[in-house]
Amino acid sequence: MSAPLLPPELLRRLEQFQLLAARRAKSTARGERRSAARGQSVEFADHRNYVAGDDFRYLDWNLYGRLDKFFLKLYEEERELPVRIFLDASESMAFGEPRKFDFARQVAAAVGYVALCGFDRVSVVPFPDNRDEAAVRGALRAVRGRKSTLQYFKNLTALTASGTASFNEAMRRGALEARQTGIAVVLSDFLDPAGYEAGLTALVGRGFQVNAVQILAPDELAPGAYGDLRLIDSETGGVQEVTFGKYRLAAYQQMVQNYCQRLREFSQSRGIHFFMVSSATNLEELLLKQLRQAAMWG
Repeated sequence: MSAPLLPPELLRRLEQFQLLAARRAKSTARGERRSAARGQSVEFADHRNYVAGDDFRYLDWNLYGRLDKFFLKLYEEERELPVRIFLDASESMAFGEPRKFDFARQVAAAVGYVALCGFDRVSVVPFPDNRDEAAVRGALRAVRGRKSTLQYFKNLTALTASGTASFNEAMRRGALEARQTGIAVVLSDFLDPAGYEAGLTALVGRGFQVNAVQILAPDELAPGAYGDLRLIDSETGGVQEVTFGKYRLAAYQQMVQNYCQRLREFSQSRGIHFFMVSSATNLEELLLKQLRQAAMWG
Protein backbone atom coordinates (compact mmCIF):
# COMPACT_ATOMS: atom_id res chain seq x y z
CA MET A 1 0.00 0.00 0.00
CA SER A 2 1.46 3.36 -1.06
CA ALA A 3 2.11 6.07 1.51
CA PRO A 4 -0.46 8.89 1.69
CA LEU A 5 0.37 12.11 -0.15
CA LEU A 6 0.09 14.11 3.08
CA PRO A 7 0.34 12.86 6.68
CA PRO A 8 -2.79 13.25 8.87
CA GLU A 9 -1.10 15.67 11.28
CA LEU A 10 -0.20 18.01 8.39
CA LEU A 11 -3.78 17.87 7.09
CA ARG A 12 -5.08 18.93 10.49
CA ARG A 13 -2.82 21.98 10.43
CA LEU A 14 -3.78 22.87 6.86
CA GLU A 15 -7.46 22.89 7.86
CA GLN A 16 -6.80 26.17 9.68
CA PHE A 17 -5.80 27.96 6.47
CA GLN A 18 -7.72 29.64 3.67
CA LEU A 19 -6.44 30.69 0.27
CA LEU A 20 -6.07 34.46 0.10
CA ALA A 21 -7.57 36.17 -2.94
CA ALA A 22 -6.64 39.75 -3.77
CA ARG A 23 -9.91 40.17 -5.69
CA ARG A 24 -13.40 39.16 -4.64
CA ALA A 25 -14.90 35.99 -6.04
CA LYS A 26 -16.84 36.37 -9.29
CA SER A 27 -18.13 32.80 -9.63
CA THR A 28 -21.86 32.29 -10.07
CA ALA A 29 -21.90 29.30 -7.71
CA ARG A 30 -22.73 29.69 -4.02
CA GLY A 31 -19.82 29.32 -1.64
CA GLU A 32 -18.11 30.82 1.39
CA ARG A 33 -16.31 33.78 -0.26
CA ARG A 34 -17.40 37.40 -0.08
CA SER A 35 -18.24 38.77 -3.52
CA ALA A 36 -19.45 41.97 -5.14
CA ALA A 37 -22.82 40.37 -5.87
CA ARG A 38 -25.88 41.20 -3.78
CA GLY A 39 -28.04 38.45 -2.34
CA GLN A 40 -29.14 36.74 0.84
CA SER A 41 -26.51 36.41 3.54
CA VAL A 42 -25.67 37.70 7.02
CA GLU A 43 -23.18 40.30 5.70
CA PHE A 44 -24.95 43.66 5.31
CA ALA A 45 -23.71 45.59 2.27
CA ASP A 46 -25.87 48.65 1.51
CA HIS A 47 -29.35 50.18 1.15
CA ARG A 48 -31.36 51.04 -1.95
CA ASN A 49 -34.74 52.65 -2.50
CA TYR A 50 -37.75 50.36 -2.30
CA VAL A 51 -39.55 49.69 -5.60
CA ALA A 52 -42.87 47.93 -6.13
CA GLY A 53 -42.48 44.16 -6.03
CA ASP A 54 -39.52 44.05 -3.64
CA ASP A 55 -39.63 41.55 -0.77
CA PHE A 56 -41.02 43.25 2.38
CA ARG A 57 -38.83 41.00 4.54
CA TYR A 58 -35.77 43.08 3.60
CA LEU A 59 -37.23 46.49 4.41
CA ASP A 60 -35.23 48.45 6.97
CA TRP A 61 -37.98 49.45 9.45
CA ASN A 62 -35.57 51.37 11.66
CA LEU A 63 -34.62 53.58 8.75
CA TYR A 64 -38.30 53.99 7.83
CA GLY A 65 -39.02 55.18 11.37
CA ARG A 66 -36.36 57.90 11.08
CA LEU A 67 -36.86 59.02 7.47
CA ASP A 68 -40.48 58.00 6.77
CA LYS A 69 -39.27 56.35 3.57
CA PHE A 70 -38.85 52.74 2.50
CA PHE A 71 -35.32 51.39 1.97
CA LEU A 72 -34.31 47.83 1.16
CA LYS A 73 -31.37 46.20 2.93
CA LEU A 74 -28.80 44.59 0.62
CA TYR A 75 -26.50 41.75 1.66
CA GLU A 76 -23.30 40.40 0.17
CA GLU A 77 -23.76 37.18 -1.75
CA GLU A 78 -21.24 34.49 -0.83
CA ARG A 79 -19.58 32.83 -3.82
CA GLU A 80 -17.04 30.08 -4.29
CA LEU A 81 -13.48 30.81 -5.44
CA PRO A 82 -12.30 28.79 -8.47
CA VAL A 83 -8.83 27.35 -7.83
CA ARG A 84 -7.03 26.01 -10.91
CA ILE A 85 -3.87 23.93 -10.39
CA PHE A 86 -1.60 23.47 -13.42
CA LEU A 87 0.48 20.35 -12.76
CA ASP A 88 3.51 19.67 -14.96
CA ALA A 89 3.36 15.94 -15.69
CA SER A 90 6.02 15.87 -18.41
CA GLU A 91 8.86 13.35 -18.43
CA SER A 92 11.35 15.88 -17.03
CA MET A 93 9.34 16.00 -13.79
CA ALA A 94 10.12 12.30 -13.21
CA PHE A 95 13.76 13.24 -12.61
CA GLY A 96 15.48 13.61 -9.27
CA GLU A 97 15.64 12.04 -5.85
CA PRO A 98 13.15 12.84 -4.43
CA ARG A 99 11.32 13.02 -7.75
CA LYS A 100 10.11 16.46 -8.74
CA PHE A 101 6.72 15.08 -9.74
CA ASP A 102 6.14 13.42 -6.36
CA PHE A 103 6.84 16.72 -4.60
CA ALA A 104 4.59 18.61 -7.04
CA ARG A 105 1.71 16.21 -6.35
CA GLN A 106 2.10 16.78 -2.63
CA VAL A 107 1.90 20.55 -3.10
CA ALA A 108 -1.14 20.08 -5.37
CA ALA A 109 -2.73 17.90 -2.68
CA ALA A 110 -2.12 20.56 -0.01
CA VAL A 111 -3.44 23.46 -2.12
CA GLY A 112 -6.49 21.44 -3.12
CA TYR A 113 -7.17 20.38 0.45
CA VAL A 114 -7.05 23.96 1.76
CA ALA A 115 -9.40 25.04 -1.04
CA LEU A 116 -11.86 22.18 -0.50
CA CYS A 117 -11.96 22.82 3.25
CA GLY A 118 -12.85 26.42 2.39
CA PHE A 119 -15.71 25.26 0.10
CA ASP A 120 -13.89 26.48 -3.01
CA ARG A 121 -13.94 24.64 -6.35
CA VAL A 122 -10.72 22.90 -7.43
CA SER A 123 -9.62 22.01 -10.96
CA VAL A 124 -6.34 20.19 -11.62
CA VAL A 125 -4.94 20.51 -15.15
CA PRO A 126 -2.06 18.05 -15.72
CA PHE A 127 -0.02 18.58 -18.88
CA PRO A 128 0.76 17.13 -21.38
CA ASP A 129 -2.34 15.11 -22.27
CA ASN A 130 -2.29 11.40 -21.44
CA ARG A 131 -5.14 9.35 -22.92
CA ASP A 132 -4.41 6.42 -20.61
CA GLU A 133 -5.33 8.64 -17.65
CA ALA A 134 -8.36 10.30 -19.24
CA ALA A 135 -10.84 9.13 -16.57
CA VAL A 136 -8.67 10.23 -13.64
CA ARG A 137 -7.85 13.56 -15.25
CA GLY A 138 -11.50 14.17 -16.05
CA ALA A 139 -12.42 13.59 -12.40
CA LEU A 140 -9.83 16.19 -11.34
CA ARG A 141 -11.33 18.91 -13.56
CA ALA A 142 -14.11 19.82 -11.11
CA VAL A 143 -13.81 18.89 -7.43
CA ARG A 144 -16.03 20.46 -4.76
CA GLY A 145 -16.67 19.85 -1.08
CA ARG A 146 -14.54 18.55 1.72
CA LYS A 147 -16.11 15.11 1.37
CA SER A 148 -14.33 14.85 -2.01
CA THR A 149 -10.82 15.02 -0.53
CA LEU A 150 -10.14 11.27 -0.28
CA GLN A 151 -11.04 10.70 -3.93
CA TYR A 152 -9.11 13.83 -4.86
CA PHE A 153 -5.96 12.44 -3.22
CA LYS A 154 -6.54 9.04 -4.84
CA ASN A 155 -6.80 10.59 -8.31
CA LEU A 156 -3.67 12.68 -7.78
CA THR A 157 -1.77 9.55 -6.74
CA ALA A 158 -2.85 7.81 -9.96
CA LEU A 159 -1.22 10.46 -12.17
CA THR A 160 2.14 9.72 -13.80
CA ALA A 161 4.80 11.89 -15.43
CA SER A 162 5.56 11.11 -19.08
CA GLY A 163 5.75 12.68 -22.52
CA THR A 164 6.78 16.06 -23.84
CA ALA A 165 4.88 19.18 -22.82
CA SER A 166 4.54 22.63 -24.32
CA PHE A 167 4.34 24.84 -21.25
CA ASN A 168 3.13 27.96 -23.06
CA GLU A 169 0.43 26.10 -24.98
CA ALA A 170 -0.81 24.34 -21.84
CA MET A 171 -1.15 27.66 -19.99
CA ARG A 172 -2.86 29.41 -22.91
CA ARG A 173 -5.34 26.58 -23.36
CA GLY A 174 -6.02 26.37 -19.64
CA ALA A 175 -6.64 30.11 -19.44
CA LEU A 176 -9.10 30.02 -22.35
CA GLU A 177 -10.96 26.96 -21.04
CA ALA A 178 -11.66 28.47 -17.61
CA ARG A 179 -15.25 29.65 -17.27
CA GLN A 180 -14.39 31.89 -14.32
CA THR A 181 -11.04 33.15 -13.20
CA GLY A 182 -9.74 32.90 -9.66
CA ILE A 183 -6.47 31.58 -8.28
CA ALA A 184 -4.04 29.71 -10.55
CA VAL A 185 -1.23 27.65 -9.03
CA VAL A 186 1.44 26.51 -11.50
CA LEU A 187 3.65 23.60 -10.38
CA SER A 188 6.51 23.00 -12.81
CA ASP A 189 10.28 22.96 -13.28
CA PHE A 190 9.77 25.65 -15.98
CA LEU A 191 12.51 24.00 -18.08
CA ASP A 192 10.77 24.28 -21.45
CA PRO A 193 13.17 25.32 -24.26
CA ALA A 194 10.38 27.52 -25.67
CA GLY A 195 10.23 29.50 -22.42
CA TYR A 196 7.45 30.34 -20.02
CA GLU A 197 6.72 34.01 -20.73
CA ALA A 198 3.77 33.60 -23.12
CA GLY A 199 2.04 31.03 -20.90
CA LEU A 200 2.25 33.00 -17.67
CA THR A 201 1.25 36.17 -19.50
CA ALA A 202 -1.86 34.39 -20.79
CA LEU A 203 -2.95 33.49 -17.26
CA VAL A 204 -2.41 37.02 -15.96
CA GLY A 205 -4.15 38.51 -18.99
CA ARG A 206 -7.17 36.27 -18.44
CA GLY A 207 -7.49 37.68 -14.91
CA PHE A 208 -6.04 34.90 -12.76
CA GLN A 209 -4.19 35.59 -9.52
CA VAL A 210 -1.12 33.46 -10.31
CA ASN A 211 1.17 31.59 -7.92
CA ALA A 212 4.16 29.95 -9.66
CA VAL A 213 6.12 27.24 -7.84
CA GLN A 214 9.33 26.17 -9.58
CA ILE A 215 10.45 22.71 -8.44
CA LEU A 216 13.99 21.56 -9.21
CA ALA A 217 15.81 18.40 -8.13
CA PRO A 218 18.89 18.60 -5.88
CA ASP A 219 21.06 17.26 -8.73
CA GLU A 220 19.80 20.04 -11.01
CA LEU A 221 20.79 22.66 -8.48
CA ALA A 222 24.12 21.07 -7.50
CA PRO A 223 25.16 18.10 -9.69
CA GLY A 224 27.29 15.47 -8.00
CA ALA A 225 28.64 13.75 -11.16
CA TYR A 226 32.00 14.64 -12.73
CA GLY A 227 34.15 13.55 -15.65
CA ASP A 228 33.10 12.43 -19.11
CA LEU A 229 29.29 12.25 -19.15
CA ARG A 230 26.67 11.17 -21.68
CA LEU A 231 23.57 13.32 -21.12
CA ILE A 232 20.14 12.24 -22.44
CA ASP A 233 17.18 14.63 -22.63
CA SER A 234 14.35 12.82 -20.82
CA GLU A 235 11.65 14.33 -23.06
CA THR A 236 13.20 14.53 -26.53
CA GLY A 237 15.72 11.69 -26.25
CA GLY A 238 18.52 13.96 -27.49
CA VAL A 239 22.04 12.85 -26.53
CA GLN A 240 25.06 15.02 -25.76
CA GLU A 241 28.48 13.98 -24.50
CA VAL A 242 30.27 16.47 -22.24
CA THR A 243 33.30 16.66 -19.98
CA PHE A 244 32.14 17.99 -16.63
CA GLY A 245 34.85 19.38 -14.36
CA LYS A 246 35.08 21.91 -11.53
CA TYR A 247 35.04 24.98 -13.74
CA ARG A 248 32.13 23.76 -15.82
CA LEU A 249 30.27 22.91 -12.62
CA ALA A 250 30.68 26.48 -11.37
CA ALA A 251 29.50 27.83 -14.72
CA TYR A 252 26.51 25.51 -14.70
CA GLN A 253 25.46 26.53 -11.18
CA GLN A 254 25.70 30.21 -12.15
CA MET A 255 23.59 29.54 -15.24
CA VAL A 256 20.89 27.85 -13.13
CA GLN A 257 20.89 30.74 -10.65
CA ASN A 258 20.58 33.25 -13.51
CA TYR A 259 17.70 31.31 -15.07
CA CYS A 260 15.78 31.13 -11.80
CA GLN A 261 16.43 34.81 -11.12
CA ARG A 262 15.07 35.80 -14.56
CA LEU A 263 11.96 33.73 -13.90
CA ARG A 264 11.57 35.40 -10.50
CA GLU A 265 11.96 38.89 -11.94
CA PHE A 266 9.56 38.15 -14.81
CA SER A 267 6.97 36.88 -12.34
CA GLN A 268 7.32 39.82 -9.99
CA SER A 269 6.99 42.29 -12.86
CA ARG A 270 3.58 40.80 -13.68
CA GLY A 271 2.25 40.49 -10.14
CA ILE A 272 2.86 36.72 -9.94
CA HIS A 273 3.80 35.18 -6.60
CA PHE A 274 6.94 33.13 -7.31
CA PHE A 275 8.54 30.37 -5.23
CA MET A 276 11.60 28.28 -6.11
CA VAL A 277 12.09 25.06 -4.12
CA SER A 278 14.10 21.88 -4.26
CA SER A 279 12.21 18.60 -4.37
CA ALA A 280 14.10 17.77 -1.18
CA THR A 281 12.60 20.79 0.62
CA ASN A 282 10.88 20.01 3.89
CA LEU A 283 7.20 19.99 2.92
CA GLU A 284 5.97 21.44 6.21
CA GLU A 285 8.51 24.27 5.96
CA LEU A 286 7.13 25.21 2.54
CA LEU A 287 3.43 24.81 3.35
CA LEU A 288 3.23 26.08 6.90
CA LYS A 289 5.86 28.81 6.79
CA GLN A 290 7.00 29.98 3.33
CA LEU A 291 3.62 30.04 1.58
CA ARG A 292 1.98 31.58 4.62
CA GLN A 293 4.63 34.33 4.88
CA ALA A 294 4.12 35.05 1.18
CA ALA A 295 0.38 35.50 1.80
CA MET A 296 -0.67 32.63 -0.47
CA TRP A 297 -2.86 31.48 2.39
CA GLY A 298 -3.42 32.36 6.00
